[in-house]
Parts: sequence; C-alpha cells; structure tokens
Amino acid sequence: MFGIGFNELIIILVVALIVIGPKKLPEIAKTLGKGYREFKNAFDDVKNEINLDMSDDKEYTKIKVVGKDNKKDENSKKSNIEEEIKTSKNE
Repeated sequence: MFGIGFNELIIILVVALIVIGPKKLPEIAKTLGKGYREFKNAFDDVKNEINLDMSDDKEYTKIKVVGKDNKKDENSKKSNIEEEIKTSKNE
C-alpha cells in the first residue's frame, strides 16, 4: 500500500495521535476514508468508461471487417452465377 511498511504506518499513526489528539483522530480517519473511497470510485468510473469506449471501437472494427467479408462473398457469388449463366448459354 503506497510502499509503506508496517513500521512506517505505526510511526505515522503515533505522530497523528500526538498532533491531532485522540478525540479528533477517529473523525479525521473517517473523513480520509470517505475521500479515498470517493476518489477510488471516480477512478473506477473513468477506467470503466475508457474500457467501454475501447470495446465499442473493437466492435465497430469487427463489424467493418465482417461487412467487407460479406461484400467479398457477395461479389464471388455474383461472379460464380455469371459464369454459370455464360456456360449454360454456350451449351
């Protein structure tokens, strides 16, 4: 967690207890926890939005590629039909 070890965390808590005092420490910890949670939720929302946009782009690319394949198939079917018509007329 932020590169802070257990010993450093204990020192930070002891200093905070001395500076802030035992009465206000729980209130400040609660406020910091809420702020961290809101920041994390906002970050997750942005991350999900980016992932959604990226997946939409991938789907668009897939649709575009499939559309090209369908056109190729249609063109090859048309040419096959045209060849069959020509050979049937020649016979």
